[in-house]
Amino acid sequence: MAARSPAAAGFENECREIHGACDEPRRLSRLLAHRSASERQQIKATYRAMFGEDLAGRLHKTLTANQDNELCNLLYLWMLDLAERDAIMARDAIESGAAADYRALVEVFTRRKQDQLFFTKQAYLARFKKNLEQDMVTDPSHPYQRLLVALATSHKSHHDEPSRHIAKCDARRLYDAKNGGGTGSVDEAAILEMFSKRSIPQLRLALCSYKHIYGHDFTKALKKNLAGDFEESLRVVVKCIYTPSKYYFTAEEYATP
Repeated sequence: MAARSPAAAGFENECREIHGACDEPRRLSRLLAHRSASERQQIKATYRAMFGEDLAGRLHKTLTANQDNELCNLLYLWMLDLAERDAIMARDAIESGAAADYRALVEVFTRRKQDQLFFTKQAYLARFKKNLEQDMVTDPSHPYQRLLVALATSHKSHHDEPSRHIAKCDARRLYDAKNGGGTGSVDEAAILEMFSKRSIPQLRLALCSYKHIYGHDFTKALKKNLAGDFEESLRVVVKCIYTPSKYYFTAEEYATP
């Protein structure tokens, strides 16, 4: 057994229980599901000090032996660092190619801060030996991919404070783009250009300005003239940026059988 580190004190009893329950997913869930991120990190440190093994790695062995057990998968992801968890979810979305799975990438690129996204990309590279942004570009591409590649570009190049003047101008561009020049569909090129040049806070302010000027959410306008996959994907991305509470409520409904 590995020598005990002074920094790992405080969760010895819990770790003994966890160690004895590593092959019992339901029992493990009772021990781990209610733990905060800080507590999970302390438990991982204590477990490694006591048993000389990474707890997430141990749970991965359980997952490998129970591939069809969703609870095992959730417990494994729960015990990973945020960047590692995001990297795995991104990989699953890319390999699946399904619209529902791309929602995981939407959350990563719209709800994480720039430094968090940097660590996610590093974790993806370390785990899969590939570049996340390059993996997102496939042919034929999914509308979610095109939107996410634009957002990835924005994350790399913009650090300025949000501008109300730019937001008002962008609100007008959104209004014009939603009609696609009178075609009834959204002007995809205009949207992608904006998303690639604006930070998430700036886009959020533009969406706020849109509602202030035109009296309704941009997602409502998109829903009225929903024409195809790009419009539907855009509506999900915009909702995650501007009204995350509504996004997660919808996502929960979507996931419920």
